[in-house]
Amino acid sequence: MHRSVYVRLLAVAVLIAMYSIAMTAWLATQLPRASIAHDQGQELATDIRIHAALLSYAIGNRDWRDVDGLVRSILGEHPNRRIVLMSKDGELLVDAGGDNGPLPSTPSAVVDPLAVDPVLVPAAPTDRIDERVLGPFRTPMSSRDRVDSTGTLSCLRAKKNQLPAKDCQENQLSPDTVADFHALLDLEDLVGACLTRKQLSPVNLNPDFTPIIDKGTARARSDEPAITNCIAAARKEQLAPYVPPPALLYLTNPSGIPTTAFDVTGNGWQVTSAAAVVLVVAVAVTALAGARITRPLRALTAAAQNMSDGGEPPLVKVSGSDEIAELAKAFNTMAARPAQMERTRKAMVSDIAHELRTPLSNIHGWLEAAQDGLSDRDPALICLFHKVAMMLQHIVDDLQDLAIADAGELRLAVEPLAADAMLAQVRRAHEARAARSGVTLTAHAPKGLVVRADPLRLRQILDNLITNALRYTRLGESVTIRAARQEHGAVITVADTGAGMAAEGLPHVFDRFWRTDKSRSRNTGGSGVGLAIVRKLAEAHGGSVDVMSAVGKGTTFTLHLPS
Repeated sequence: MHRSVYVRLLAVAVLIAMYSIAMTAWLATQLPRASIAHDQGQELATDIRIHAALLSYAIGNRDWRDVDGLVRSILGEHPNRRIVLMSKDGELLVDAGGDNGPLPSTPSAVVDPLAVDPVLVPAAPTDRIDERVLGPFRTPMSSRDRVDSTGTLSCLRAKKNQLPAKDCQENQLSPDTVADFHALLDLEDLVGACLTRKQLSPVNLNPDFTPIIDKGTARARSDEPAITNCIAAARKEQLAPYVPPPALLYLTNPSGIPTTAFDVTGNGWQVTSAAAVVLVVAVAVTALAGARITRPLRALTAAAQNMSDGGEPPLVKVSGSDEIAELAKAFNTMAARPAQMERTRKAMVSDIAHELRTPLSNIHGWLEAAQDGLSDRDPALICLFHKVAMMLQHIVDDLQDLAIADAGELRLAVEPLAADAMLAQVRRAHEARAARSGVTLTAHAPKGLVVRADPLRLRQILDNLITNALRYTRLGESVTIRAARQEHGAVITVADTGAGMAAEGLPHVFDRFWRTDKSRSRNTGGSGVGLAIVRKLAEAHGGSVDVMSAVGKGTTFTLHLPS
């Protein structure tokens, strides 16, 4: 037992050691990684700001000629940067902040307001065209009219297509709105040319660049991607003259090393501190685990020592469901059993002495009377001695049956028995006694009901139950024996209409030598163990017996026999 506890302690120590090593290794990797991620986040935030500044420049200018001044101002805020802009043709546009060393093989980003990177510009629209690029338009998309509420756009479109149209009344609108309408009509021409190349019919556009699809026109849903692509391509073609060409952006440190290289030598103190914390936690957990495991063992040791010294063993507190808890439960059961057995032994000796005292006292008194000549040794006295001897023999036989049953040596010769024949035989055996007591004894069993039981032991069960019922049933009342089928076997009941018993006495009916009120005193006869034998014999058959009773309404014993 103690060896297994030591094994558990060793297992806990090994697990804690493995946990400590794993946590230390994990922290040794995660702390530098977190530091790198933090540094990378700072570097990336700086790169995004530089890219956003260059993108804003591209939106407000048509070429890169004056970008050098902007780059110099950026370097004033971030002196640890080298900023290089290069056209896609390889022409160097600007190189500032470095020593003109070699550049990385891939650029950090592309500065193109007509194809912004959603990673660098999370609010970029789906066509990736920066909404700040207006080109021929004068009104930003956010403040532009979404629909042609005045009909001017439709009128201008009809006139452009040389269709009949009235005066479009452009003078009633702001010049910016009129300019936006003309720019939108030019965009429709570019979109129409793109669709014609794809063998699709042209479409008109709303002021927000969405296509106008007439409800009466059946356009295939498969055309929608082509229309969307043509609108995006036409917009880029229309806006291209108003922005500089795309430029490759290289962001490095002054020596040309990319900004993703970092120094992690300063994280040693963090790893050391984390390892120390893990060690302290491991020691604390080990101490707590050891105390929790050994505490019930110390309690068990103290209780066992007290028991070995002859004292009353205290109950050990049980908590949990592990092996030590099971050991504590077993110890409590073992400690309680001697006291229980001693109480049972004393009660048994007292009950047996009580049962034997009365007949032996009678025999002793009669013999003394005969010796003193106060009583004749006639046949009546001999008959009385014989009756008392039979009573003593009955008590001894009952005690012997109980001893055999308690030892588990009760042997049964089980065979199929006809229930109606068995009950009729028992009724005939007790019929004379019932008639002398003025009690009606009846037996009922369905035809064909077969029970499997030892005939001698089943007869012993029924004899005890019927004798008990007749003993406590008054003149003019009845005792009924009944057999019936049940789901998993058969049930036999012995019911009387006698005095009955109180509810508090029912749990003790099958206890040895237990008696209820005076109506069931020793004067009525019986050994006091008949019902205890009934329960033992029923359990030996694999069945059970129970009782129901009410004062003034009688008692019913029910014997359950399995199939």
